[in-house]
Amino acid sequence: MELLIPHLVPWLLVFFRLAGIFMLAPVLGSTVIPGVVKVLLTLALTCCVYPMLLASGGLGAGAVAVMMIQGGLDLWVLVPVLAGEMMFGWIIGYCALLPLIGLQVGGGVLDQQMGITAGGLFNPDVGSEMGSMAQLLNVAGLALFVIMGGHHVMLAILVGSFETFPVAGFSTGGPTLDLALVVNLVLGLLGVVFDMGLRIAAPMLCLVFLESVAMGFISRTVPQMNILSVGFIVRILGGLSVLAVGADAVLRIFGGMQRTVLEELLRVFGGG
Repeated sequence: MELLIPHLVPWLLVFFRLAGIFMLAPVLGSTVIPGVVKVLLTLALTCCVYPMLLASGGLGAGAVAVMMIQGGLDLWVLVPVLAGEMMFGWIIGYCALLPLIGLQVGGGVLDQQMGITAGGLFNPDVGSEMGSMAQLLNVAGLALFVIMGGHHVMLAILVGSFETFPVAGFSTGGPTLDLALVVNLVLGLLGVVFDMGLRIAAPMLCLVFLESVAMGFISRTVPQMNILSVGFIVRILGGLSVLAVGADAVLRIFGGMQRTVLEELLRVFGGG
């Protein structure tokens, strides 16, 4: 037991950094996965990663912080250090989630334009209702993310971050995470993601515009026809047709964006 006590604090630092990715990351951060399972996965990963860091010297400047903490630093110093470590995983998971959010935004616009938002289902991952098209695209995006191996890449980025940013480096003058760089990264990804959502919904927006113009001409020439009921059916059929024809293009857009995001995260955090 005495041999394990010196490793307690550095092990906790590694644990909290790995735990952050199970808060928001696609698939890994899903609320469908029980919290106990997430904790056990984090424990297992920590037990695998920590010996590797000891063997390779990956703890780096954080070892100095460990000596300081064991030398008598109180809980008020340890808690901010642990929170800072968890922030690494949280940021990686949030950035990896952004393309999926853009896909949900595009699906939400499709639902609104097709007039089927009232048939939405509750999505526990977002904590609110989502329309049928948004749910469909969300499931397709998650499946493509797993097929791409995105969950493996996120874990690889997080493990690689120990070399670029040693544990507790900010408390010892070691390499630290540039908050300005992170803010610019997140803001840039947000802009690109909403652009992706607009590109996904653009064909449907054009179709709705043309359908509205056509229904307007029909209502003038055939006033006896119930345009509202006919237009509603035409809009749904048109939306399903657009989605069926453009599903491959939508997933290609999402896959390209997801790959770009993961490459950028690897460059910033993993040293790639």
